[in-house]
Amino acid sequence: HIRAACQASREKQENRAVKRPEQVIHKAVADHLRIRAVPGLVWFHVGQSNYGRNPRGKAIQAAINKGLGVRKGVSDFILLHDSKFFALEIKPKGRSPSEEQYQFLADVEAAGGFSTWTVGIDRALAVLEAWKLLKGTVHA
Repeated sequence: HIRAACQASREKQENRAVKRPEQVIHKAVADHLRIRAVPGLVWFHVGQSNYGRNPRGKAIQAAINKGLGVRKGVSDFILLHDSKFFALEIKPKGRSPSEEQYQFLADVEAAGGFSTWTVGIDRALAVLEAWKLLKGTVHA
């Protein structure tokens, strides 16, 4: 069942034109969390949108977000289990976190949480398995 979910996620990735590789990876991780999350896990994906290509629109939305307390660099996935806080930043091959993302990861660790960044679906799933947030294993 777990291997079938993993295979389905890989097939979805291969069948899409990958204009947004990060989005494809995040969707696959979310699929695994929906299917394999341990009981009691609370998780969500943080959508940090760029609000289109209009520079004026971006600037206006950035100002609104700042006033609302939206923080740059928040990790892609936030997870809470057994009174423990986890932050996972996932990048496609060839990319690394921004300065703000590194700072968020460091702040989570300083506050007693667990955080990391990784590249690709396989490594992201391995991290979630190591944190014991997913049932079963895909990686032997």
